[in-house]
Amino acid sequence: MADAPTLRIHPADDVVIARRQLVSGTRIEAEGITVSGLIPPGHKLAVRDIAAGSPVRRYNQVIGIARQPIAAGQHVHTHNLEFSSFERDPAVGVDARPTAFVETPATFQGIVRADGRVATRNYIGILTSVNCSATVARAIADHFRRDIRPEALAAFPNVDGVVALTHGAGCATDSEGEPLQVLRRTLAGYARHPNFAALLVVGLGCETNQIAGIGLVDGPRLHSYNIQDAGGTAKAVARGIALVHQMLPDANRTRREPVSASHLCVGLQCGGSDGYSGISANPALGAAVDLLVRHGGTAILSETPEIYGGEHLLTRRAVSPAVADKLLARLRWWEDHCARNHAEMDNNPSAGNKAGGLTTILEKSLGAIAKSGTTNLVDVCEYAEPVTAHGLVFMDTPGYDPVSATGQVAGGANLICFTTGRGSAYGCAPSPSLKLSTNTALWLRQQDDIDINCGSIVDGSATVASLGEQIFAQMLATASGELTKSERHGYGQNEFVPWQFGAVM
Repeated sequence: MADAPTLRIHPADDVVIARRQLVSGTRIEAEGITVSGLIPPGHKLAVRDIAAGSPVRRYNQVIGIARQPIAAGQHVHTHNLEFSSFERDPAVGVDARPTAFVETPATFQGIVRADGRVATRNYIGILTSVNCSATVARAIADHFRRDIRPEALAAFPNVDGVVALTHGAGCATDSEGEPLQVLRRTLAGYARHPNFAALLVVGLGCETNQIAGIGLVDGPRLHSYNIQDAGGTAKAVARGIALVHQMLPDANRTRREPVSASHLCVGLQCGGSDGYSGISANPALGAAVDLLVRHGGTAILSETPEIYGGEHLLTRRAVSPAVADKLLARLRWWEDHCARNHAEMDNNPSAGNKAGGLTTILEKSLGAIAKSGTTNLVDVCEYAEPVTAHGLVFMDTPGYDPVSATGQVAGGANLICFTTGRGSAYGCAPSPSLKLSTNTALWLRQQDDIDINCGSIVDGSATVASLGEQIFAQMLATASGELTKSERHGYGQNEFVPWQFGAVM
């Protein structure tokens, strides 16, 4: 009911979620309880008495342990609920089912490259091998900024822009170590991304991450050089500007044409999550993912620390024991990584997540996994590895959104869908990013940044299925060239953040 004060997710749950702020004395007739204290919107209240040390369930899954007795009607949050590890049965493949593919897949207006790959945008990119060449790369891109020099690209309307994607690494690291390998894999993934019509790679010259080590080959659509060989900053900038001018006419010749939705590869992200995320935007995105997979497309679920405690829901959908084992191996790596760095997996959720009603990583993970829908888990990739399978794929990434999405785009994502409950300002050049709000209050407050309001599910005016259809339709429209809110604001260059870990020397 749209006017009901609370939302119940599963009949076996120990808690319900407040639709709006509830004050002491409010009667919840559907649950037969009376509110005791103040319950903020999106937060949990107990529907039965819970003994200290007992598990507390939401989504019919354990989200934590009561650290003290909790009475029916009381607020359930960080003061009385805590994380506790527990055994989870992977039950590999028990929920795997054949995918019901559609006979005639949907289409979008894509850009077909010479090698058959399909793009959703048409950029010229500038990558850097090392932080030391970032200023040169940005100066080249700034020369072509439409908001500064509208005449620079006036003759090239089919080029979406010239973007510089810079980073803070590339030197003072082990030349044979995993951190440098991951950076090189990320840069190579961006260099071959179909959303780049052409590319420059600019280095300093003496860095550990030599351009040759990235594995790129110069040609008509890719040029590389370093500042030291070019003769310094000014000459390096001038050389880059001249090379972009050479690339623009060919890049502008691209045209959009109808292509199958099977060419869509969508990275799934959630940031600034709240207590509504697992009720509205994430399940709605999951419904859209189910449609995408049925039409032959691919979705990439990531943020490994944010599936922790709910990974058994994914292994149950794994197409093989090998796929499930790959996922569990990545979780073990994270447990070891945290132990070595004196951290805890339950350091997540963030302060904003907790203010929005999320209490433990178990609760956050269960809501985050809802983005993946219900289809089979067909593969597991490491960070920035090329995604080659069609269907639902998991990529191992940190939970930090810019780092995670950077890995997804390096793997081939040509669109990002990003759910948020607290509000997010984010873009991801060269791939467009669609924002989905979990609640209507956020939508009304931050419409300039949000593309679709999923708060209508909480309000009772829409269903998960109807929003899923709307999101899928917007995926196709965005892939066809319709600009997202973040693109209109110019987001995307600063959000390129390759994963950095390991010793810096």
